[in-house]
Amino acid sequence: MDDSVTAETVAHAISRRRALDLEDEAADSGAVISAVRSPSSWRGHPQAQTLEADPFISLVQQAGGSGRHSLGLADSYAPLQGVRVLDLTRVIAGPVATRSLAFFGADVLRIDSPGMPELSWQYLDTGQGKRSALLDLGYKPDRDRLEQLLTDADVIVMGYRPNSLDLFGLSPAEIHNRHPGLVIGRVSAWGQSGPWAERRGFDSIVQAASGIAQIHADGTGRPGALPAQALDHSAGYLLAAGIMSSLRRRHLDGHGWTVDISLARVAQELLVQPHSPPTEAGPNVIRTVNAETPGGTVTCAAPAISISGGSKCYRWIGRPWGADQPEWSEPGSADVQR
Repeated sequence: MDDSVTAETVAHAISRRRALDLEDEAADSGAVISAVRSPSSWRGHPQAQTLEADPFISLVQQAGGSGRHSLGLADSYAPLQGVRVLDLTRVIAGPVATRSLAFFGADVLRIDSPGMPELSWQYLDTGQGKRSALLDLGYKPDRDRLEQLLTDADVIVMGYRPNSLDLFGLSPAEIHNRHPGLVIGRVSAWGQSGPWAERRGFDSIVQAASGIAQIHADGTGRPGALPAQALDHSAGYLLAAGIMSSLRRRHLDGHGWTVDISLARVAQELLVQPHSPPTEAGPNVIRTVNAETPGGTVTCAAPAISISGGSKCYRWIGRPWGADQPEWSEPGSADVQR
């Protein structure tokens, strides 16, 4: 890399190019760039039109049934107790979904590659109530171990780019063929179909492409953003809701389901709702919880969800990334801070 290249020279080079050309060239090379569009410009984009025809939360029943419907969901205080969730997600949206399932009692086992560590603070913010193990899916014994975990799982949640896990036999069609009755949850940036389906993306990029950044521009026209990664968090909670609805349906009929949501579809739904011009945010009052961990005191936001008569706290906070074995918990194991 040329050490003489500075941020200013890069900005100058970018300023000489068309935003839409840069957007496409970046996508072709695997990079992530988005042109800042107006809401009306995004509505006319082929990807937006594809999403407009899709359900807000897509629930698709799979052919054939299985014996998995025998699982009971009777405990009103921990309705997902006994549900096993394999978590193949990263960053915010997917981990928020699986954190929610853990809060409602599910045994959530997150699997990561040992070569792709999560940012420590980011994992702590979304890892509450879960266990975390490492498997290299390019190594056959580890791939076989994942398959064993799938055999006893009720749910698998995937938050990687569409089709990126197909190499490991983890497309929905292949999973349902080998494990009928499984509930598959997926979150993506741009949806599962359309010209941008396989593009990389994240919350701020989707805000720029969809028109949200323009709505929140400052007085100089500089693009802005929502005060939080609202698309990520909203998509995570909505995905969890879709998964729980699918588990209820599977309990009745034994069928597997595939549940999909995308950040771009959430953005489009948000944009059609009534809204006021952006104003300066007032003081925030956020409930927090503290936990003593081997790494020190961890302070995080209190759960945003609740259940009448149920716990108001996560089962644990601050469990280290990658510290657990890739195996399911024993039934009845204690749910305590470890």
